[in-house]
Amino acid sequence: MATATLEGTALAAWVRERQERIEVVLDRALPIVEGPASRLHEAMRYAVLGGGKRMRPLLVYAAGEALHAEVAKLDAPAASVELIHAYSLLHDDLPCMDNDVLRRGKPTGHVAFGEATALLAADALQALAFFVLAQSRLPDAAAACAILAHAAGAPGMVGGQQIDLNAAGTDMDMATLERMHRMKTGALIEASVQLGARAAGDIGAGATGALSAFASAAGLAFQVVDDVLDVEGSSQSLGKTAGKDAEQGKVTYVSLLGLDGAKRHAQLLREQAHAALDPFGAAAQRLRDLADWIVSRTH
Repeated sequence: MATATLEGTALAAWVRERQERIEVVLDRALPIVEGPASRLHEAMRYAVLGGGKRMRPLLVYAAGEALHAEVAKLDAPAASVELIHAYSLLHDDLPCMDNDVLRRGKPTGHVAFGEATALLAADALQALAFFVLAQSRLPDAAAACAILAHAAGAPGMVGGQQIDLNAAGTDMDMATLERMHRMKTGALIEASVQLGARAAGDIGAGATGALSAFASAAGLAFQVVDDVLDVEGSSQSLGKTAGKDAEQGKVTYVSLLGLDGAKRHAQLLREQAHAALDPFGAAAQRLRDLADWIVSRTH
């Protein structure tokens, strides 16, 4: 698991434990490789298991634990957001989208299994995410499913992807870029925090708003750092093709703000994320640590 940049920090052991925990939860949720659809099952497991930072599940766990939720109640929502994330990566890498060949240090789904099977695996992972969440121990599973659907659909991730497609070969200002990434990347990160909080029951509008402000800043910071790493990182360190944004002529935080400006913007967003957590005191330290990791990560 991806803990290299955390070694020697107080967060490292917790991250490793939660990464190992969610790996077991995901393994149990995914279908075993058997029967007439065994190739589909294999592609689903290939896309989900054995890689990635698991940032979205970590945010579920950290938000829930900050509000003293039982860890066992957090497993299903943590798995559901990672399944949605994995499905989105399969789609992003398809020839009709980014046409990428490397993800998490290995061939992308359509390279390994063919375009049709990769598409079906993504569809199945999306459905599985809602199945897992509907069966969760959250106080209101239907409301939780609505949160995830809103984040994953047209108002969130998918809508943001469409804005990205529309922007190909055009100029984009900062406001439009930010809106796109609040939908494409930030919405699922915000849903992760919301779902973690829901495991603690009714926490009140004030706490909900503070967590939303944290997730909004952290989600944007994640994307800003992604844009920086696309310039500064290598394909080997990132586990995916570096330099794709510039090659495709995409507008990014780096292209609009410059490399140093993008780094300063990420730090500003980190500070905003920290400030949003002031009402929770020491209980939200894991969330603060994750915001720091989002900004300081090297892959």
